[in-house]
Amino acid sequence: MHEALAQGGQLRHEVQTPFGNPSGVIIQSEWSGVPVYLLQRHGPGHIIPPSQIPFQANIFALKELGCTHILACGAVGSLRDEFKPRDLVIVDQVIDKTSRRIGTFFDQAAVHVEFSEPFCPVLRQILLQAGTADADVRKHDGGCYVCMEGPALSTRAESLMHRLWGGDLIGMTAMPEAKLAREAEMSYALIALVTDYDCWRSPESKPPGGDSQTLLQEIISNLQAASHNAVNLIKQAVQLMAERRDDLMQNCPAHQALKLAIWSDKAKIDAEQVQRLAPLWGKYFP
Repeated sequence: MHEALAQGGQLRHEVQTPFGNPSGVIIQSEWSGVPVYLLQRHGPGHIIPPSQIPFQANIFALKELGCTHILACGAVGSLRDEFKPRDLVIVDQVIDKTSRRIGTFFDQAAVHVEFSEPFCPVLRQILLQAGTADADVRKHDGGCYVCMEGPALSTRAESLMHRLWGGDLIGMTAMPEAKLAREAEMSYALIALVTDYDCWRSPESKPPGGDSQTLLQEIISNLQAASHNAVNLIKQAVQLMAERRDDLMQNCPAHQALKLAIWSDKAKIDAEQVQRLAPLWGKYFP
């Protein structure tokens, strides 16, 4: 169930889902003739900490409103010299270190989605081809995102371990968001916004000078700059998506993620559960 209110030429959707309320009101707008829905995962004012984000409700609400593709953004620390503050990274892999979050919609059936490539290859290519207003913006093709539980940041030992694992970036929000989007058969891509280097760097290898307050201000400044660049990138990407609408609807593999993923005997799955999750899997039940 949801209520849509018009305000300032936009629709504001207040959605109720079987998993509670999403992080906030979902704003409906339009760009390049494409309906666009905007949702702040941390809520207005960045109030909701990573472990408390209602990931299930967020994805379910977007699915119920008819969303088919998600372009997500998130701040990250860098685990590699080549990923510099203010860079944008179109990530292609993820390591899930979270432990307190529910990572599935289907807790009363055996549903196993394929997840070897967690980010949509079609959306990734669009983001890589899209331009930004600033030609000097550094954009990277691929990177492995380590998703930690938080809210505390890593110890140096953990940071060094993440590098040994093959991690390139570290953040707190990509999972289970990407996994739930796959279960909802929604194409999902992530733009990582590099704000600083994670603590793997020894003190002598860091730029000299500045106290903790100065460092915090620098991180916030980097985030603001990267966010501005990411918004410009997304605008260009949506324009490309509008031009390639048929390709996006026919060739994104996530759109058939449940076709072979429901291992339970459908006849034995509780009818109430089938109806409860109908926006996700209803088309696979007679």
